[in-house]
Amino acid sequence: MKRINYLLLICGCLVVNIIAYAQNESGVDSTGLPGDNFSLQGALEMFKEAASPEEFEKLINSENNSVNNLDLDGDGNIDYVRVIDKSDKDAHAIILQVAISATETQDIAVIELEKTGSATASLQIIGDEDLYGEPVIIEPSGNEGASNSVGEESNMIARGGPVAPEFSSPASLIVVNVFLWPTVRFIYGPAYKPWASPWRWHSYPVWWRPWRPFAWHVFQPRVYRYHRPFVVVHTQRMAVAHRLYTPIRVSSVTVRTRHSVAINHYRVTRTTRSTISRTGHNSTTHTRSTVARPANNSSTHTRATTPRPASAPTTRTNPTVSRPNNSQSRTSTTVRSTNTRVKVGITKSKKHK
Repeated sequence: MKRINYLLLICGCLVVNIIAYAQNESGVDSTGLPGDNFSLQGALEMFKEAASPEEFEKLINSENNSVNNLDLDGDGNIDYVRVIDKSDKDAHAIILQVAISATETQDIAVIELEKTGSATASLQIIGDEDLYGEPVIIEPSGNEGASNSVGEESNMIARGGPVAPEFSSPASLIVVNVFLWPTVRFIYGPAYKPWASPWRWHSYPVWWRPWRPFAWHVFQPRVYRYHRPFVVVHTQRMAVAHRLYTPIRVSSVTVRTRHSVAINHYRVTRTTRSTISRTGHNSTTHTRSTVARPANNSSTHTRATTPRPASAPTTRTNPTVSRPNNSQSRTSTTVRSTNTRVKVGITKSKKHK
């Protein structure tokens, strides 16, 4: 009996160590934000694997894919993420959102897609600031041999927010051509009509069954496999698609209120950011802190050296003062500046006995 208990104890320790190792390998830790429970990298991987926006919606809501672990309405079950495509010619804003109630909806992220040529296209996914504390931009890294790639000088970051691994990267990034992704080819096909999910609050597809959210230390190792093919950036590239999305972004008062403390704490205490910039053959690394500080907290202080502010010289005339002890009357005119007193003239009159 003792031997069995000893073996169980060893197995338990091994499981804990494996989980801790997987979390350390990812280079991230929980921020306490709701965005910790939705993998932006995983969503892009599902978008790459899907054959259409409809299939993409099904993949991100599948428990086996470990992309979605959100419970924004607080009912103890996973929320269903619906997909809506808003388009303007060759620019698409593919919105991922959750119905919080019958009257409220919260955007989770948006995939901004633009066609840049007859057979080229690029995209980025941007996590919503109400979930991630700040807009988190992720794009394909080009590590898997994407075709028709073009190099670009870009700023690089050391940390991009929740569920984003901490890493260093070369200053030269790859802008990946995603035109050959099946979903992208489907979207730019001649018969495509922008997809809008028909599902609403308490109206879900028959194949979907909600499950209980996983704890952070269980969910995070499952999504780490999605990180490597994608990179976190701070350059928003899809100008047309971003202008299309900005006025139609939807935010929930319930979500903002429920997570306001965690969001504000993250925005004040988030880590420093390192930027690599290049000029010719020289590269410079700049590090700036994103921790909020009071406006008057500066490293350079100026202290006044005179009791009065600098101003133009003033002329002061002292009237005659009678002194009973020496029976003298004195009239003086002086000119004063900040640190100098110049006596212009002194007139004395004495009484003669």
